[in-house]
Amino acid sequence: MERLISLHNAVFAAVERLGDGLLPLLSRLVFAGVLLGYFWNSAMTKLGDGFFGFLSPSVGAYSQIFPKQLEAVTYDTSQLGVFHWLVVVAGTWAEFILPLLIVIGLFTRLAALGMIGFVVVQSLTDLYGHGGIAHAETLGAWFDRVPDAAILDQRAFWMVVLLTLVIKGAGALSVDRVLQTLRPGRVAEV
Repeated sequence: MERLISLHNAVFAAVERLGDGLLPLLSRLVFAGVLLGYFWNSAMTKLGDGFFGFLSPSVGAYSQIFPKQLEAVTYDTSQLGVFHWLVVVAGTWAEFILPLLIVIGLFTRLAALGMIGFVVVQSLTDLYGHGGIAHAETLGAWFDRVPDAAILDQRAFWMVVLLTLVIKGAGALSVDRVLQTLRPGRVAEV
């Protein structure tokens, strides 16, 4: 029995060492394959017309982020304040920049933390701003055998991927790792 336990421990110690480098890389790959296009497509819908569209958000941007406030001003964005404009522009830029940082592995922990905040705000807006709270299937429920609710089911998986990156970093194949190796005065790791 002692040999079996030793074999088990030796095998899974090697798996754990492999996982320390592989898990962040796989998390970034899954993020790129599943969520990069989702967030960039969403950001594209928020851009206004013309070259400076990134500074002049579309009406759709305001309706996605501030649905009730926009409806209250009969969809006239000029009646909304600078705060609304700043939030919409920052949200739009975040949907482009944070996913890109995660995929290339630059400032990965901060970018993943920013995406966690973004997803929380997105989920709350979906529930309260767009009336999703009135629809139980949008919110979903854990332990209900139905894994397709947009908020509690899908976004729980998103959060696990993002938390993995916050905790483990970007992994071996990343700009963060390259910058770490170029740092002056760095002591070589064994």
